[in-house]
Amino acid sequence: MQQLPTTVKRSIELLGLCLLALIVSNGRDVITPLLMAFFLAILLLPIYRLLVRWKLPRVLAIFFSILAAATVVAGLVWFFSMQIGVLISDIPEIQKNLNIHWQNISGWVNEKTNFTSRQQLTWLQDQANGLLGNAGSYLSGAALSLTSVFVFVGLLPIYIFLILYYKNLLLQFIFMWFQPDNHKTVKTTLTEAESIIKSYLIGLLIQITYITILLGGLLAILGIKHALLIGIIFAILNLIPYVGALIGNIIGVLLTLTSSQDLTPIIEVLLAIAAVQFLDNNILMPRIVGSKVKLNALVSIIGVIVGGTLAGIAGMFLSLPVMAIFKIIFDHSKSFRQWGVLLGDESPEKSPMTETENRDPE
Repeated sequence: MQQLPTTVKRSIELLGLCLLALIVSNGRDVITPLLMAFFLAILLLPIYRLLVRWKLPRVLAIFFSILAAATVVAGLVWFFSMQIGVLISDIPEIQKNLNIHWQNISGWVNEKTNFTSRQQLTWLQDQANGLLGNAGSYLSGAALSLTSVFVFVGLLPIYIFLILYYKNLLLQFIFMWFQPDNHKTVKTTLTEAESIIKSYLIGLLIQITYITILLGGLLAILGIKHALLIGIIFAILNLIPYVGALIGNIIGVLLTLTSSQDLTPIIEVLLAIAAVQFLDNNILMPRIVGSKVKLNALVSIIGVIVGGTLAGIAGMFLSLPVMAIFKIIFDHSKSFRQWGVLLGDESPEKSPMTETENRDPE
């Protein structure tokens, strides 16, 4: 059988990428919960296998695995809602602090631009009226998003149950795609993918725990109000690579502003977040996850942005594990090996422009 020219192969690959992006963009309401359920099902595999070894029927083993996960999630939601309740109880103080900050900012703007407080207030009222004029569309959009979230959450346990129940059938389907000579490579690829996903997701759960404890505890020692809430929010947002940490810093500053009349606590919060992030990025997380998810920073950032554009926040969260799986597949494929090199972090020390052995490493 005659092989296709290299230019044709590369063109097909690029068209395939465009087609994949189009499918994800148009079918994200179906694909996103399926992908999330797939990763969670892999995370629950050790519990499921343990219960099966204890001679529990498969259906009960799956049910108790999902119940264990739901219990953990419910506990986290309850804990988070308690912290939100504490914040709501401080609304009178928050209003007082915001008024003080507004007066300070208004005075500074007036001094620098001759834009009087009355003019600033008029401008803010105009902006508020504009927002209220579009309140109907905002509320309808919020209702639609809320409905989508409920559908998403409702589908997750169903998908997880079915993926675990039909696990062997799905594996059989994958093996049937390949010739028997390639089954050993397929098995190795599947084993590595499962190991990386479990390592990554368990690492994220551990990361949420220690960031909440470290950041919340450090801020509490510094006397920052709502310290634990800031720690929880930052730990959860930190799950979104790169972008989440920035949003977490902003929310931490805003919460500090509402709970204090002084600006000094803001500096303390930013320094505490920076210290915890440094500890997390350079010491703790590499030791927990190890070096299994070898994706370079450039494609990671691009992947997070593309994932967010195509599938929203869920796409940003899922982007790294999906790219890690693709890298494993590419590394075990002779036809797509160059894509595995592109995703990896093993950059050659010398330029391939001058060193021919670096142009196509084996």
